[in-house]
Formats: sequence, structure tokens, C-alpha cells
Amino acid sequence: MDKGRCCMKKRLKSFIDLMGFRSFLVIVLVMTGLVQFGLMLDNVRGVTYDISMGSLAPETIRAAKTIEDTEKTEQERENAENDITEIYDFNQEIAEQKAVLIKLLFDLTIEAQKEIALEENATLSQEEQLELLKDKLKSVTDKQNTLSFTDDELKALLAASESQLISTRNILVDRTKDVLSQSIRKENIATARTNIESIIRSTTIDNSLLSTAITLARGSIVETEVLNEEKTAIAQQQARNAVEPTKILQGQIISLEGEMIDREKYRQLELLGFIDSQSSLKPVGGLAIFIVLQMVFVFILFDRLTVQFKEKVNYLLVVVMIYISAIVIMKLVNIVSDDFDVVVAFIFPTAMVTMLVRLLTDDRLASLVTLLVASSAGIVFQENYAAVLQMDIALYILFGGFASLFFMRSVEKRSHILQASTVVMVVNLVFIAFYLLMTQSDYVLSEIAFYVSAGIISGLLSGALTMGLLPFFESLFGILSTMRLIELSNPNHPLLKKILTETPGTYHHSVMVANLAEAACEAIDADGLLARVGCYYHDVGKTRRPAFFIENQMGINPHDSLSPDASADIIIGHTTDGAELLRQHKMPQEIIDIALQHHGTSLLKFFLHKAKEEGKTVNEADFRYPGPKPQTKEAAIISIADSVEAAVRSMKEPNAEKIQKLIQSIIQDRVQDDQFDECDISLKELKIIEDVLCETLNGIFHTRIEYPKEKQEEL
Repeated sequence: MDKGRCCMKKRLKSFIDLMGFRSFLVIVLVMTGLVQFGLMLDNVRGVTYDISMGSLAPETIRAAKTIEDTEKTEQERENAENDITEIYDFNQEIAEQKAVLIKLLFDLTIEAQKEIALEENATLSQEEQLELLKDKLKSVTDKQNTLSFTDDELKALLAASESQLISTRNILVDRTKDVLSQSIRKENIATARTNIESIIRSTTIDNSLLSTAITLARGSIVETEVLNEEKTAIAQQQARNAVEPTKILQGQIISLEGEMIDREKYRQLELLGFIDSQSSLKPVGGLAIFIVLQMVFVFILFDRLTVQFKEKVNYLLVVVMIYISAIVIMKLVNIVSDDFDVVVAFIFPTAMVTMLVRLLTDDRLASLVTLLVASSAGIVFQENYAAVLQMDIALYILFGGFASLFFMRSVEKRSHILQASTVVMVVNLVFIAFYLLMTQSDYVLSEIAFYVSAGIISGLLSGALTMGLLPFFESLFGILSTMRLIELSNPNHPLLKKILTETPGTYHHSVMVANLAEAACEAIDADGLLARVGCYYHDVGKTRRPAFFIENQMGINPHDSLSPDASADIIIGHTTDGAELLRQHKMPQEIIDIALQHHGTSLLKFFLHKAKEEGKTVNEADFRYPGPKPQTKEAAIISIADSVEAAVRSMKEPNAEKIQKLIQSIIQDRVQDDQFDECDISLKELKIIEDVLCETLNGIFHTRIEYPKEKQEEL
């Protein structure tokens, strides 16, 4: 199985090397987005029903969102517009205008009579007199299309005396004014004309002029109130604007279960998109945009991530797998929630994803994934009558996740995960209290008990699932987490026990090197814990031949009986022997690398000089460690600390000056020998390491006071 996994890793590395990390990142994110899209598609499509008018509702149907009922709104606005009474303007001048016309008509008639009475016109026939009068009145009758006199009526005017005409004129003027001073609309003109006819008939007008007077009076009656279209239009528009849009509110019951679907209910269901044939692609497009936006943020963060290539690939795969796993868990919880009246989503382990990503990668990725999970949860846990996001669940996960991130800064024991889970549990309960208070609903005791239990379960599940899943991800991706390092530092580990029992000197040496390396790593922001644990195991290869290493010798040196070449092979072999032992115990690759790299390709000078002194032909390459050279800062620091500790331990009467010179010479030797060419350690950092090692060793080998011996009292 290990061989298969190793082979798969090599193939993956070759594939990534071929295409480049950016291309690999794009491919992974596209695949992740597609999987996420498939998992969340059902949550945005909404529920549709195969129903028609006259059928029965299969269940109680609620509005999934607040939407304007445009048809109903328009209907209500039309009703409001129609309720507005038309606005009319009363024209007071019409009565005076008609009075002037009546006076003018009679004046022209009198004028015509006088012209006819002249000597030159005295012989005019009746027809000629009639034409003369028509000509006189033409200016009036042409302008007033309501006036139309018969020949008999005109003849009656010509036959009347001046006094009769004046009397009739005055009566008509007065009565017409009386009628026209009142409101007369277009639809009331006929009634008004009938009224004035009755009035005229009841006056003292001569019978010969009565018909003419009636015609003139009726023709003078017009509308005194004219429709003001502009004011009416403004009033109607104001009435329309005053009508608020009719909305179908989110959560509003459209139809109860078993209720018949009438025309109005069907129209509302159709408007809300609940009819099978009316399903919209808009939410699908919105989900696609949402996922693309998420993946863009992930791309930017990983593109700018400053870690080693191998770690970056592992981080990407870890984040993707944990994120998809979280969505799957959400879907399962969401399926179960359909059978409950309470919000079952509060059981979801809010901090699980955050803690896993934090332990396996770093804080930035943990923060990003927390945001991604929270926003996705808002869609997955969206109820049928929720808005775009189920904000209460999204905030619930967000607060729980960040609580674990802030309170889990240092994880040295599994109990620290439980402590963080306790904090998450408290934050969950506080948020649930906020939720229950903000909803302004009355909850029964059983519901309150459920929500409190959900908050507690969510916190406990976060810690339990984190501890349960952490080894799986560590093993699957070969990630060396803080928890794993803590476990490996346990003195009861079989390999550490082996080193202690078989090579006690080496064990003591490893502990000393670990102290030095950890202090130096922390000074330059390297992984101090990795360096410490790596030091514990870096010389495990010496357990194969313990007596050949000076710290384990008890007065007898087996090298005295061996050639320099053979001795060098034994000493050099402890790096590869150690790596082999570590692989057999399935130790993390980082620890194996430290065992192989802590000497790099440095020269074993003691046996080289011994071989030269014996006069042998020496090949320097035979006296160098096989390497590889240190690939990380941690490995480089351990190589320095290893040599420094051994050299200082062999010094006679060490002091601060001697120690500093020794450390400087060892570091310079490593630099001149190009041992740090393959790691990213700088000269500035080497200077810091030098200072830290000097300070630490001075604290260990400080000068002690020599206490005087007590003289025994004589008895």
C-alpha cells in the first residue's frame, strides 16, 4: 500500500512538474467548482410542483422569496385612478358672453328693421327683407353653431315692434344669465336647455316671438364647466403613485395542503416559479457566479502562498478535500432537517473545517476556508422561504470557525483541541441566544432545549471530528502536523526508547542538539518544533553500530583496529542507516530528510587526515557524506547545531570567547564547503543563528563557583 501511494505521489509530482503549479491549480479548482456546483444545484433550483388549476395542493406551499405581484399592483392602481373624480373648471365669463350675443342679435334685428324702413328699401319684398336680416345676423350665427333659426322665426323678428324686441331681449338675457351661472357639464346640456325652454314659456314674451326666443335661449345654453384634462391627469397619476406595490411576502402561505388551486392561486404560483414549466435558470447562473468567485479567491491565495512546492500541493489538496467533505456533511444534515420543525443545521460542527485546515496548513488558509464554508452553508441550508443566503447559519459557522482559530493558537496536546472546542461551544451558545432573541418568536421549552443541545453538540463534534480525521489526512497527504510532531516527541516512542537504551550518549547528544536547533529556528521564524523532533531522531542510525561512535564508547575504541576507509564507511553510513530505520517505522518524510541531510555532503576530516598520515592514496569523495545537502532551513540549522554541540562538548575549559570562535569557524566551513547552496537560508540568518547558539551554549557551559570543602570537626 505504501509503495502504491509512493508511486502515485511520484506520478502526481511528474504531472505537476510537466504542466506547472498554476495550471495544476486551475485544473483542481475547476474540478472542485464542478463538484461543488453539482452538490449545491438542488439548493438553488427551488421546489416546483406538477399542478394545474382545479387540482389540489400536494402540501402547504409558501413563497420562497418576496416578490412584487405586478398584475395585482397594476389592477389596484387602475382602480385608484378610476376612483378619481374628473376635475372641471367653471367659466363665469360664458354667461356674459352669451348675454352680449343675445343683445347683439336683437340690436342687429332692430338695425335691419330700420334699414328696411328707409325710402329706398321700402319696396323690398319679404324674401329680400329676410335675406337682409340673415346677412345682418350672419356674423352671429356663423360663430354660434348652436343657433339655427327657421325662416318663420326670422320673419317673426322682422314683424315684431322695437319694444317687443327690447322686452324679449331683456327677458332672454336675464333668464340665460340665471341658467348659465349654474354648473352645466357636457352631459347636462340637454337638461339645461329643457329647463330654460320651460322658463321662457312661463315668461311674458309675446307668442309671436316665443318660438324664436326659445330657439335663441336653447342655442345659448352651453357647458359652463369644462374638463381640465391636465389637472385630472395629475390627480390620477398621484393616485396611482400612492398605491404601494402589492407583494407576495417571503414565507407567505400561498395554498394549504389539500386546498384547491383556483385561478388566483395558480397565477401566484406561476409568478413565484413553482410551476414545473416555469423553472428559471437565473439561480443556476447565480450559483455558478458564486462558485467562480470563491475559486478566484482560492487561486489568488495559493498563487501568492510562499511555501515549498511540495507543501503547496499538499495544502491545496487538503483544503479542497476538507471543503468538499464539509459540503457533503451539510447536504446530509440538510436532508435530515426536512423532517423537523427546528433548524437542525445548528448541529453542524462549526469549527471542524477551520481546525483541520489550521492544523494541517496555516492560519490564512484556515480563515479563507472558514469564509467559504460559511457562505456555502448559507445556500445549502437555505429554507424554501429564505432569501439569497440563510444568514443565521452562515454567521453561526463564521463565528464558531473564527473562535476556534483565535483560541487555538498553540496546539501541543490533544487537550488543546478540546479546549478550543469548549470555546467554540460557548460561542455557539451565545450566538444561539442572539438568534432566539432576534427572531422575536415564542419558543417552547423543548425547542429551546434543542437549540442549546445543538450548540453543545456542534462544539463537541468539532473537536471530536478534528481529532478523528487529523491522522487520516496526515497519512493520506504525508503532512507533518503539530499534533503529529508532539506525538513523535514522546519519550515512549519505540525509536526514542531504542536510542536511549542502546545509545545513551547519542540520546543525550540529540537532546542537546534539539535545544540548540529549536532556539535557533525560532529566532529566524523557522519551524522550531520540527527541528526539535528531527534532532531526536537524526542520529537513530547510530543504533546499528553504537560502539563505533565516541559518545557511546566506554574506554574501548573499535576504530583503532580498523582502517580509516572502513571507519569512514561506518560513520558515514549512519545517515542512510537512520533513514532506513525511520522508513521501516513509517516516520514522516520530513524526519527522514533531516536524518539524511544533517551532514549534507560534508567531509569526514578526522579519518581523511588519518588516511593521509598512513600514506594511502586518498580520494576525498570517499570521505564525504552521501547527502543530499540541507534542503530546508531546519535541516541547515540542525547540521550546524549537531557539529557545534559535539565540538563544544569536546573542548577543554570552554568559555564564551572559545565557543564563539568555534561556532564561527563551523558556520564558515559549511558556507565555504557550499553546504547551504540548496536551501534558502541567508547570511543574515546565519549571523542570528550564531548569536543564538553562543547565548544558549554560554548558558549551559557557564563558569561555576567552586565550593570549599567542609572540615570535619574533631571529636
